[in-house]
Amino acid sequence: MEEEKEITIDELIAEDKSGRYYEAVGRRKTSVARVRLFTQGDKKILINETDYKEYFPTKELQGIIESSLEKMKAENKFGSSVLVRGGGMHSQAEAVRHGIARALVEFNADFRKRLRRAGYLTRDPRMRERKKFGLKRARKAPQWAKR
Repeated sequence: MEEEKEITIDELIAEDKSGRYYEAVGRRKTSVARVRLFTQGDKKILINETDYKEYFPTKELQGIIESSLEKMKAENKFGSSVLVRGGGMHSQAEAVRHGIARALVEFNADFRKRLRRAGYLTRDPRMRERKKFGLKRARKAPQWAKR
């Protein structure tokens, strides 16, 4: 029997001469991120046409975005262009991470297992509950007075 050797990301990128990109959509709460991963060109992450370190100023949010690439040991191997809309900063960062993870799986299906185990392919379904009539918020009732 032949031994299957592990193919590195560099070899996979070298094989991909098409020059096309891998596109995926990531979601979280009300945020939607359209991610395009490029194998050629700049190896920068651009979010809404600005550098991701400018768009997300805190290290925590930058770490969320980089985490799916770090998991696959693919930092500085892909360039990406992201359009993100809706939600807050943290929600947008997690939507971008979800989109990058999905695009990596589209690039190579073998990445699925590791990204799934890390939880980056699961869309976080938690949403804000709608406000109900007669209440101040979703569940907060007006103050009750006996007399």
